[in-house]
Amino acid sequence: MGVSFPTGLYELLILGRFLIGINTGIGLCVQPLYIGESAPKHLRGAMAMGSSIFLTGGILTGQVVGLRELLGGASHWPLLLSTCCVPAFLQLLALPWFPESPRFLFLDQGNERKCLRALQRFHGRQHYQPEMEDIQREGFALGSRKAKKPWELFLDRSVRWQLLTIICMTMGQQLSGINAIYFYASYVFREAGIPEGKIPYVTLGTGACECFTALTCGLLIESMGRRALILGGYSLMTLWCVVLTFSLTYQVYWWAPYLSMACVFAFILSFGLGPGGVTNILTIELFTQSVRPAAYTIAGSVSWMSFFTIGMLFPFIVRGLKQYCFLVFLVECSLVALFIFFVVPETKNKTFLEIKREFHRRNFGRIKEQDGELGERRQLSHEF
Repeated sequence: MGVSFPTGLYELLILGRFLIGINTGIGLCVQPLYIGESAPKHLRGAMAMGSSIFLTGGILTGQVVGLRELLGGASHWPLLLSTCCVPAFLQLLALPWFPESPRFLFLDQGNERKCLRALQRFHGRQHYQPEMEDIQREGFALGSRKAKKPWELFLDRSVRWQLLTIICMTMGQQLSGINAIYFYASYVFREAGIPEGKIPYVTLGTGACECFTALTCGLLIESMGRRALILGGYSLMTLWCVVLTFSLTYQVYWWAPYLSMACVFAFILSFGLGPGGVTNILTIELFTQSVRPAAYTIAGSVSWMSFFTIGMLFPFIVRGLKQYCFLVFLVECSLVALFIFFVVPETKNKTFLEIKREFHRRNFGRIKEQDGELGERRQLSHEF
C-alpha cells in the first residue's frame, strides 16, 4: 500500500487492503482460540480478554497516528498505510517461537510428547500437571471423535443450544448499535458546539473509552464472571438507547446536545465492559476441542456478515427513522439480554467438560442427562 502512490498503481492499494482483510479475518478467529486453549481455566477469561484489550489499543493508536499533525495529512497517507507492517514484522519474528496449542497437539494430533513440552513451556515444569490431567479427561470423554466441519454442527444435537447461543451473541454484538454510535459521534459532538477542527481530538475519547473498559473487563472477569458482565453491558446499552433517543428528540434545548454526548461515551463504555470482550470468551468456553474450531468459523462468519449488513442498512434506517433509529438497537439489546439471562450459564473457573454438562439437559432432556452422567461415572471409574 505504501508504494502504491509513488508507483501510481492504485491496484497495489486494493491488493494491500485485501491481504490485510484476510489477515484480520484469520487473526480475530485464531488468536482468541489459541489463547483460550492454552490458558489455565482460572485465568482463561482474563488472558482471552487480551485480544480485546490490544485490539482496542490498536484502534486508539491508529486514531492518534491518523491525526493531521502526525500522519493524517494528505502528503503522509502512504506512510500511514505502511505502518501496519511494523506489528506484522514483529509477529513474524516472535510467532515461530510459540509452541502449538497443547489441546490441539494431544486431542487432534494425538502427540502426547509435544503436548507435554508445550505445557511445560506455558506453565513451567512444576505446574503443568493439572492442565495435562484436564486435557486427558477431555480426551477420554471425546474418545476418537475427529474435528467436525462447520456445516456438521448444524446437524449435531449435542451442540444445538451452544451454537444458537454464539450465533445470537455474535449477531447481537455487531447489531447492538456500537457501529451506529461511532457513525453518529461526529454529529453529536458538532451539535454540542465543539468546533469542527477539534472533533477528531474528541473522537479520540471514544477509542480511549473502549480501550479503558476492555482493560477493566479483563481485570473484573475472573471475579465477577462472564454472565454478570455481559448481562450488565447489554442492560446498560438498552438504557442508553432510551436516553439517547430522548436527547436527540429534544435537540432544541441547550442541555440536549451535552446529554447526547454523554450517552455516546456511556454506550461505548457499556459495550466494552460486556459484549465487546465477553462474547469471544464464551465462544471459546461453550465447546469442546472437536467442535471449537468449527464453532469459531461460524461465529466469525456471522460476525462479519452482521457487520456488513448493518453497514449497508444503517443509512436507510437513519433516513427512515431519523432520531428514533436507536429504538431498533434498544429492541435488539434487550432481546439479547433476555436470551442470555434464560439460556447462558456462568462459565467462570469451569472446565470445558463441566460447561458441556451445563447444556446437556437443554440439548437432550432429563433422561439423556441422566444417561450422560452415568456414562461419565463409568468413564471416570475406568480411568481410576
